[in-house]
Amino acid sequence: MPISGFPELLPGQRFVELAVLDRLRRTFELHGFAPVETPAAESLDQLTRKGEIEKEVYVLRRLHADDSDAGGSLGLHFDLTVPFARYVLEHAGHLEFPFRRYQIQKVWRGERPQEGRFREFTQADIDVVARDVLPFHHDVEVARVMAEALASLEFLPPLRLQVNNRRLVEGFYRGIGAPDPAAVMRTIDRIDKVPADVIAKMLHEEAGLDDEQTAKCLALADIRSSDTSFVDRVWALGVAHELLDQGVAELEAVVRGCATITGVTVEADLRIARGLDYYTGTVFETRMAGYEALGSVCSGGRYDSLASDGKTTYPGVGISLGVTRLLVPLLQRGVLTASRSVPSAVLVALPDEESRESCDAIAYALRVRGIACEVAANPQKYGKQIRYAERRGIPFVWFPGEPHTVKDIRSGDQVEAQPSVWTPPVDDLHPSVVVPTKGTS
Repeated sequence: MPISGFPELLPGQRFVELAVLDRLRRTFELHGFAPVETPAAESLDQLTRKGEIEKEVYVLRRLHADDSDAGGSLGLHFDLTVPFARYVLEHAGHLEFPFRRYQIQKVWRGERPQEGRFREFTQADIDVVARDVLPFHHDVEVARVMAEALASLEFLPPLRLQVNNRRLVEGFYRGIGAPDPAAVMRTIDRIDKVPADVIAKMLHEEAGLDDEQTAKCLALADIRSSDTSFVDRVWALGVAHELLDQGVAELEAVVRGCATITGVTVEADLRIARGLDYYTGTVFETRMAGYEALGSVCSGGRYDSLASDGKTTYPGVGISLGVTRLLVPLLQRGVLTASRSVPSAVLVALPDEESRESCDAIAYALRVRGIACEVAANPQKYGKQIRYAERRGIPFVWFPGEPHTVKDIRSGDQVEAQPSVWTPPVDDLHPSVVVPTKGTS
């Protein structure tokens, strides 16, 4: 029985996941992002240095460990940002900055399992990190790359990449005279989970705002647009601050930079704050239509101090896609599936056991040309071998003989063929992602 919070996928579901990972990897590499992989384990000092989720860290130890076992100081990484920060410091002398990296790995987090939240899950991260100074245009770049990656997954429900800027909201709160801008930010970050009247009360009691200040904060949080029209709406609130000017200009640049991308909505959403204090500029969250209860499936932002060795600071901007959070609810509901549960495009029929060697030779000739195939396990009647292929979703059955023939068992079409030249249609070479109500991707 599967362990709660540790999802297991059937072969067809795994093909969907692999198709998603392949498309992500292809998009990331098209933009020059290099692959990185770090160990599953990190030192506990490294994992808990910020202290936010130390209760969720899985400690790594041997079953019969004693007090001298160094493994007791290790834990499984709960995200990919913490190990990447260490990676940058340790390998800085071998990296060219700005360094573009993508990382697709499993992570582990000891939280209560529920839909969209798991104890073991796969993340796909991209980051750009520099030495000392990271030009702002990389914020636009990261937003564009992830938007393009998400747009390539056209079989998913509609996705909305929401963008805001911490400088914008902090500058606004300072401009209205908020005594504790960080407290306002933390409160507004909960606006999707808590009713507006409760948020207003919290702004009064916890952030020290008066009625007018509260009204302006809620008005700012209500602004969203998929174009740059949000700029005029911000200025219409009549607040001025130098940090606000910078934040508005940066957010406008990100939205304008993503304007040509189709297939995913990129919008300025001034509710988004991201509760973690290390974000310093652009912030991202992503919602999937019809699955808003999952929360954000893709988040990140700019952090002006990803890592520091005391002499050099490494600022970065990145975004992380929760692949498992995104896919498993869709797979469990049957919203996505694969065209077949095996890689084989061809089943080579077996007339009799004496023909196995010649059938293996046919299969070999197809495989060397990149056509996945298998030889029937038993020399049953051809009708039973065809039904076997149908149950597994294999589209073609090869009948050896003089001449050889191959049959598309879906249409019934059967033609003469030679294993050295015959090729199935491109769409049948590999399993593809299927949306049952929409067809094949």
